[in-house]
Amino acid sequence: MSRIAQRFEALRERGERALIPFVTAGDPDLETTEALVVALEDAGADLIEIGVPFSDPIAEGPIIQRASERALARGTSLRQILELVSRLRDRVEVPLLLMGYVNPIFAMGSVNFAEAAAQVGVDGIIVPDLPPEEGDELYSASSNAGIDPVLLASPTTTPERFQLLVEKTRGFLYYVSLTGVTGTRTSLSKGIEAGVRTAKACGDIPVCVGFGVSSPEHAREIGAYADGVVVGSAIVERVERAFDGAGAVAEVSAFVTELKEQLRSRA
Repeated sequence: MSRIAQRFEALRERGERALIPFVTAGDPDLETTEALVVALEDAGADLIEIGVPFSDPIAEGPIIQRASERALARGTSLRQILELVSRLRDRVEVPLLLMGYVNPIFAMGSVNFAEAAAQVGVDGIIVPDLPPEEGDELYSASSNAGIDPVLLASPTTTPERFQLLVEKTRGFLYYVSLTGVTGTRTSLSKGIEAGVRTAKACGDIPVCVGFGVSSPEHAREIGAYADGVVVGSAIVERVERAFDGAGAVAEVSAFVTELKEQLRSRA
């Protein structure tokens, strides 16, 4: 059983839902990212997504786009992020996932990437622009190396494709809550619960909801029917507006503590 599967099993036994925060690696610098990941675990994060900055992040809204631009301007690379995970692995116990686009991975080579990621302790990968039909090489290499490939579904996913995604994903299924890009929202989209229930009817895999989850109230609402929530832009925005790295860590920690409080005892 993978570290991700073990975490969801433990959460299920406690009647909790997973909180999965996202940070962009290298924003504002890798030292702050390292401090943020440690602080996220202390604040209650159950899994942590580390974003790999990319020049054309097609699934991201303005907030994460700007974070990627800042990180790339400082020279942040995929290899540096793998080194970051290596340093973090002895400091945090929660599963660590890399979320990024396929070009940097293909530039390294699917097998080389999977082996390097496994060696430093990456637990899962999320690649929004690589559908399962085109990702056999990377997803097989990752699975063989002990890394869970996490696939995405959306409000436009058909019942037949839900079945395919549930069968192929590992760790959990990432349900995108809206037809659009990432970003903060004042209210949740309609139909999320129906999409989650459709996915859960296809097999016994945790389903977590992301894109637009922006507040403790959103987390509480989704936690009533999903296995977890992914919060990205609302966290990255707090990093962006912080005066310095220490301020970012403090503000994000307080926010994540509020989010996790809404996801306890939600069985």
